[in-house]
Amino acid sequence: MHYTIPKGTFDILPHDPDPEGGWRESHLWQYVEQIMRSLSEHYGFLEIRTPLFEAAELFIRGVGEGSDIVSKEMYLFQDKAGRELALRPEGTACVMRAFIEKHLDQQAGIKKFFYINPMFRYERPQAGRYRQHHQFGVEVIGDGSPECDGEVIALLVEIYKQLGLQNLSVNLNSVGDAQTRTAFHKALKEFLSPQKEQLSADSQIRLEKNPLRILDSKDPTDQQLLQNAPSILDFLSPKAKEHFQRTIGLLQKAEIAFEVTPKLVRGLDYYNGVVFEVTSGELGAQNSVGGGGRYDGLLSTLGGPDLPSIGFGTGLERVIQTMLKQKAPLPSKKSPLLFLIPVGEKAKEAVFTLLLNLRRQFYVEVDWSSKRIGHSLSLADTMGAIYALVLGEEELGSGQIKVKNMKTRQEIPLALEQLPIFLGRNPLS
Repeated sequence: MHYTIPKGTFDILPHDPDPEGGWRESHLWQYVEQIMRSLSEHYGFLEIRTPLFEAAELFIRGVGEGSDIVSKEMYLFQDKAGRELALRPEGTACVMRAFIEKHLDQQAGIKKFFYINPMFRYERPQAGRYRQHHQFGVEVIGDGSPECDGEVIALLVEIYKQLGLQNLSVNLNSVGDAQTRTAFHKALKEFLSPQKEQLSADSQIRLEKNPLRILDSKDPTDQQLLQNAPSILDFLSPKAKEHFQRTIGLLQKAEIAFEVTPKLVRGLDYYNGVVFEVTSGELGAQNSVGGGGRYDGLLSTLGGPDLPSIGFGTGLERVIQTMLKQKAPLPSKKSPLLFLIPVGEKAKEAVFTLLLNLRRQFYVEVDWSSKRIGHSLSLADTMGAIYALVLGEEELGSGQIKVKNMKTRQEIPLALEQLPIFLGRNPLS
């Protein structure tokens, strides 16, 4: 029987044979993840890892029953005890659950977390959207200041900058507090109700449940009808307006370019206050690279303390695809510093011990089936080895070796015992 990968998923390989699959090579993912981890730690974020599945109710309450994620895209199943579970569709609700369950509010200080996890959504696969996708995200719990908003946005922008992304647009908005949204919902509903029949089926439902979500519609007719809709920025309460203006001032001071986008609401129901999104023209219709915002009431909604929170998420697939399309500087595949070629059974025994010792410091590869030295050297070339070393009984007996530079083809005479010192001097070691 021939098995194939499920629709909407993909393998991440050391070398992808598909000419279109360069973004699915593992060394790129490791590079991107390393930069994300390193910068997050510089900003004071610590890693959190949560289960791949949770109680379905966590996402229904946390993300919102009216969101597309909950109503259309969650992978739901029952375990053998009849419990309703869901594969993790997003990361924020999971972090909130862990925060509440482990009583992390009782620890001193602001809580700052980051994660790199697979997420699962049953949606139509297309460029940048997969049924299993990978997300890097951060969450800050306990700080409601505009400075915190600016810090989180700055981290996201700095990550993209260090990855070499260009021509990105930072879009900024505020969906205000409860007072703001109550007034805006009423105004938006009054504006759209006479045109209800022209709205998409999803937006007709949202008009009754949560009119704000209509602003997030990708339907061309919906967007046309919204052209002259009221702006939520005209309904901000004094408190929400002051917070938004202070955040704008901080970004301007930090010289982080952005555009105020009044129709930006993000796709999850829990957002309030400042929201933001970074887009790239290279990704086509699904052009969001990452984004997030403030969700001050989420923790208490899930039964925890009433603490302010903010965060963002960015998809690794979209980041790597954008890097490739923009020809951002990319790391080369890791190559062996030394390729060992033992000749004969006694040499193989000696090389086995040598290999283990060298690998404590260096990336060393070996060809145990080295029947023909020429074939082994060709393999060393293919792997991009810096040096190659043929070891037979003569070399082992005399203790004198010749290390071959695979680029210049020069052979360097050396005592076998000096090999670790020689390799340690190489700038690529």
